[in-house]
Amino acid sequence: MQDIKQIRESFSPPILEGKHDFATVSDKIGDITLKRKTPFHWFVGFAIFFLIAQMLLATVTYLLLKGVGIWGNNQPVGWAFDIINFVWWIGIGHAGTLISAILLLLNQKWRTSINRFAEAMTLFAVACAGLFPLLHTGRPWLAYWLFPYPNTMGMWPQFRSPLMWDVFAVSTYATVSLLFWYVGLIPDFATLRDRAKSKVFKIIYGILSWGWRGSARHWHRYEIAYLILAGLSTPLVLSVHSIVSFDFSVSQLPGWHATIFPPYFVAGAIFAGFAMVLILAIPLRHLYNMKDFITLAHLDYMGKVMLATGLIVCYGYAMEAFFGWYSAAQYEYYMIYNRIWGGPYWWFYWLLILCNGLSIQLLWFKRFRHSEFWLFTISVIVSIGMWLERFVIIVTSLHRDFLPSSWAMYSPTIYDYSMFLGTIGFFFTLFYLFVRFVPIISIFEVRTLLPEAHVHGHHQDFEEIVNEVEIEKIDKP
Repeated sequence: MQDIKQIRESFSPPILEGKHDFATVSDKIGDITLKRKTPFHWFVGFAIFFLIAQMLLATVTYLLLKGVGIWGNNQPVGWAFDIINFVWWIGIGHAGTLISAILLLLNQKWRTSINRFAEAMTLFAVACAGLFPLLHTGRPWLAYWLFPYPNTMGMWPQFRSPLMWDVFAVSTYATVSLLFWYVGLIPDFATLRDRAKSKVFKIIYGILSWGWRGSARHWHRYEIAYLILAGLSTPLVLSVHSIVSFDFSVSQLPGWHATIFPPYFVAGAIFAGFAMVLILAIPLRHLYNMKDFITLAHLDYMGKVMLATGLIVCYGYAMEAFFGWYSAAQYEYYMIYNRIWGGPYWWFYWLLILCNGLSIQLLWFKRFRHSEFWLFTISVIVSIGMWLERFVIIVTSLHRDFLPSSWAMYSPTIYDYSMFLGTIGFFFTLFYLFVRFVPIISIFEVRTLLPEAHVHGHHQDFEEIVNEVEIEKIDKP
C-alpha cells in the first residue's frame, strides 16, 4: 500500500477521466449542440443576460443622440469608465490566445479541453472592449478615419499617437484570433455535419466545414495552417497589452510614466483572463456534465497560472510605490501618497490589494486549487480586483493635476454603469449562443488524448502503473 500511495502522490490528476473512445467523445461533446431539446437552464440564463444586454443598446442609443456628456468624464478626468472598461475587457481576452497558441507550441496537452471556449471568450471580450474607445471618440460614424487609406482630403492618422497603436494592435489581435478559432473549428464542424439529423443543420455545418473529408491531405494542410496561426498569435499576447500600456507609460503624468507598465499589464491581462476562464469553465462542467473532460487537473493548472501571474502583478504594485519614493520627485511621491493614504479614493486601492494580493494566497494550497467553490470565488474576486486596478491607475492619477486649481472629483453617472453592465450582458449573451450552436470542447483534440490515437504506444497513466505494481507484488515469493 505504501508503494501505491507514493505513486499516487507523484501523479497529478488526469486530464481525461472515464473510459472513452472516439465515438463516446463525439457523442458526449456533439450532443450538446445537436440535441433537439435545449436545456431549460439555457433559456433562463440566456433570457437574463439578453435583458441585461438591452441596457447597452439603450445606453448607446441615448449616447449617440446626446453625446459623451452623459458620462461622468470631466476635466481633469478625461479618461474614466470608457478606458477603464476597455483595458479590463482586453485583459480578459488574453487568456484565450495564451491557452490556444502558446500552450499549443509548448505541447501542453491540458489545453485541449478548455481552448475552444477560451478562444470564444477572447473574441467576445474584444468585441466588448472595442465599443468603448470607439464611442469615446464622440463621432463613431467617422471611425474609418483612424485607418490609413487614400482619400481626397489627403488626411492620414497621427501615427505618433499611442491611441493609433491601439487601433492596429486590437484589430490585428481580433482578426488573427478569429481565424485561429475558426480554423480549429473546421474538423468539428465536419463531425457535426456528418452526425446532424436536421437537413438545415447539415447544410449550415457543411458550409462551415468547407468540404472537410478528414483526408491525409486535409490534415496536413490543417496542421500547417494551425501552427502558422499559433505562431502569429503568440507575439500578439505580449504585444497587444504592451501597446495598451503605452497609452499610459509614454505620457509624463505621475503614476503612468513607468517602464514597468508593459510586463505589468501583460501579467495582469493573463491573470484576469484565467480568472474569467475559470468563471466560465466551472459552471460548464456541471451544467453539461463535462467533468470527464474538464478535470481537476485543468482547474489545478489554471490555479497555478493565476497564482504566478498574480504574484507578478503584486510585484508591480510594490514597484509603483517604490518608484514614487525613490524618484525623489514631489509629484510622483504625492501621487502615491494620495493613492494609498491621503486621497479620497484610498479605499479603492486597499480593496484592490485585498482582491488581487491577499485572496490569491489561498492558491498556494492544493486543497483550494482543487475546490470548485474556492476557485470560482477567488476568480470572481480577482475579476473585481482587476477592474479596481484600472480604476485606481486612471482616476487616482488624473483627478489631482499638477495645479490644485485643476483638481476635481470623478463620479460615474448611471449611464457609465448601465453601459458597463450592458457589455457584461452582451458578453454572456454571445457566450450562451456559442454554447448552444458550437462544440464547447474541441472534439478532435480530445480524441488525440485517447490511447487509440497512439498507434505506436502511449504514456502510462496512474491505473496502469498501479496494476503493474500489484502484479509484481503477487509474483514475488
